Amino acid sequence: MILRPFLFEETSCASALFGCTSQHRLAVVDPHVELVDRYVEVAAAIGSPIVAVFETHVQADHVSGLPLLVERVGATAYLPARAGVEFDHVPVEDGDVIELGNTIVTAIATPGHAPAHLAFAVADRRRGTADPWLVFSGDSLLVGDVGRPDLHAQGDPEPLARALYGSLQKLLRLPDGVVVYPSHFGGSVCGRGLSGNPFSSIGFERRHNEALQHADEDAFVRALLVDVPPPPARQAEIVAANRSGWAHQAA
Repeated sequence: MILRPFLFEETSCASALFGCTSQHRLAVVDPHVELVDRYVEVAAAIGSPIVAVFETHVQADHVSGLPLLVERVGATAYLPARAGVEFDHVPVEDGDVIELGNTIVTAIATPGHAPAHLAFAVADRRRGTADPWLVFSGDSLLVGDVGRPDLHAQGDPEPLARALYGSLQKLLRLPDGVVVYPSHFGGSVCGRGLSGNPFSSIGFERRHNEALQHADEDAFVRALLVDVPPPPARQAEIVAANRSGWAHQAA
């Protein structure tokens, strides 16, 4: 399996190109509109096509590159079921498995930051084990923090905060050695205390992420709902563009 992370400093967004080079099936997860050309260039240099594009959730802080990338390379779009988007895609449910040659992607429902949110656990058959090697956690588990629950809330964010608590418990059942690749790093408005290190592991976050140290769900929710930072600039416009698939509307 090959993995190439991409960091977009302007909005502190992380995305990745990954997949199976022996069977020539690559994918991009949470693509940024400004990096579409780079994904295509790197895939061409590797010598394998991009056949799938994954979105962990409808983004609220930046314009997604998924529609443009799908149009450019003819890949299949995969988004969480009930994400409310208005373009062709494969709706993905909890537990669904997408095979990219020897690279196996398993969806994990992780609502909380958004009602429709997935993490993607990735395994490699060539390692001789079905255990995941890494997880693309979107805006659920971040490095040093967790995703904020208010951006996609319809009114009271508490139900999403409680959903996020349950989602994090699911992710923390992954083995300690699983590498965590979130969709944001330090500087993003999608959390409050994100680390400047964009990557981590389940075991490190279990021990050192302060947002995971609360005694119970109620304490977690209380802490998550105080001192919430301002929303991203142009949030409504960006969400509308990402739902419609017309990235140029807010780019």
